[in-house]
Order: sequence, then C-alpha cells, then structure tokens
Amino acid sequence: MLLRSACLKKTFFLPIPIYSRIFQICPNISSISQLNNSRHLFYLASSLNNSSKRALFFSGLRSDHNMATQSSPPQSVHDFTVKDATGKDVDLSIYKGKVLLIVNVASQCGLTNSNYTELAKLYEKYKDQGLEILAFPCNQFGSQEPGSNEEIQQFACTRFKAEFPIFDKVDVNGSDAAPIYKFLKSSKGSLLGDGIKWNFAKFLVDKDGNVVDRYAPTTSPLSFEKDIKKLLGVA
Repeated sequence: MLLRSACLKKTFFLPIPIYSRIFQICPNISSISQLNNSRHLFYLASSLNNSSKRALFFSGLRSDHNMATQSSPPQSVHDFTVKDATGKDVDLSIYKGKVLLIVNVASQCGLTNSNYTELAKLYEKYKDQGLEILAFPCNQFGSQEPGSNEEIQQFACTRFKAEFPIFDKVDVNGSDAAPIYKFLKSSKGSLLGDGIKWNFAKFLVDKDGNVVDRYAPTTSPLSFEKDIKKLLGVA
C-alpha cells in the first residue's frame, strides 16, 4: 500500500494495519483514496481535534510499523534471540562488531578433545581483539551430549578451561532445529547438502552478522586461524 504526499512529493509505503489505524482514529476518512488525497500524515494528525487523539494516532503508527518490521525475515545472525544455559534470552545483536565462530558441541565425541582444546586456544588468543565463540550443545549425533546444561558447562570449563559462552542445548537438524541453525545452514550449505553432518560443525560470521564460511566437523579450528584473523583485521 502507498500514500502520496502532495506537499513532500514523495510516496510512502505503509503496511495495511496503519491504514486501519487511520480509519479508526479518523472516522471522517472512509477510503484509501480519501487518504491519498490528504496533504500528508502530519497534516492529517494536526486536524485531529484533541491531543489525546493525536498521541494515539502516532503511537498506533509506531506500533504497527514495529510489527511490520518484526515480521521481516532475518537478514543476519544479529536478528536472532537464543537461550543461554540458564534459559534466559540472549539477543545476538549484542555481538554486533564481533567476529563469531558458532559451533555445535558435544562432550563424548571422538572430536571433543581436539576441538575444545583448539577453540579454547583461539578464544584466549583473540577474545580481546573481537572474537567470540558461541557453543551450542547438541545431542543429535550418537547421543554424545546427554548431560544437563550445568553438567556440560562444568565439563567444558573444568577440563578445557573454556571461557566462551555455552548456550542452551538445541537441535541443529530436522523440523525442531533452532531458528539460528536454520539460518546458518541456509546461508552456507556444504558439498553434501545443508544439514549438519556431526558434532563440531563450525560457522564463521563477520562483524555485520553475515555467515562467511563453514567448516566440517573434522576441520580443526586452528587450521582456519588465518580466516579469523582476516575478519578481525589482525596482521
């Protein structure tokens, strides 16, 4: 839907709920054609006969615009909210300006020792330069992450001195896959398809939240250190 302003000589694109809001607040306007012939929204609002109606009019526009914006498909990793290990929401927009390495982890896998060891080394080396590692426990591969969130955190911190955040356990494949993982897989597929093949698949995300690379479970974290340094701008 669009509204043309004769005063500003511009065309405004408005969600349908905003038109409904205008018709509700302004009963003398009964059609979109009448609205399109108005000079512009501010003229319309100023014609309301009391301040409470004007306030309601603009608050309604803000609310409906926000609803329309929220319904837009996610454009980056920063558009997602996930759960931490205690069940609290974490808005991933807090990582804007950071380089992210997102990994599905497991405690009883043959890849556990090497991956956790190298992830901890990378984090210690580059955390002060803008690297964040986001670990998502997953029990979908050989049931190799059976423990509680508390047990998983204790294992990683005690055995590997892992200081990076470990989030709530998730599914990474199937209909119940976490939304963040659906986005990661659709952004960067693999030669054998989009699905995660095993524990310790890795996604590298730039400072703007774009998925720039994907590494197989068997690819050691230190082997692509140069890719991380490039995104960090480290020589």
